[in-house]
Amino acid sequence: MAKILPKTKAQIITALAEEADITKVQSKAVLEKLVDLAYAGSKTKDGFTIPGLGKLIVQQRKARMGRNPATGESIKIPAKKVLKFRISKVAKDAVTPPKK
Repeated sequence: MAKILPKTKAQIITALAEEADITKVQSKAVLEKLVDLAYAGSKTKDGFTIPGLGKLIVQQRKARMGRNPATGESIKIPAKKVLKFRISKVAKDAVTPPKK
């Protein structure tokens, strides 16, 4: 595993290349393809899952009433689709171990 936590796209590509012993060009291609697969997969009924990390899904939000904080006036917020990422239990436990 990498000693530092990659933050930028370039750092992630470099870390992937070093860990997998591949070139940065190959690493960049893998990362871009994973992103493309995630975008396409999130539009499906089952979403897109990265095992051990989580699931990317599109969720439908219902229309609702809200309030304009500046004027206090009630406004109608229309229905819309939102993108959500659900973290897997394995990832949660790896970052913050469960209480005993």
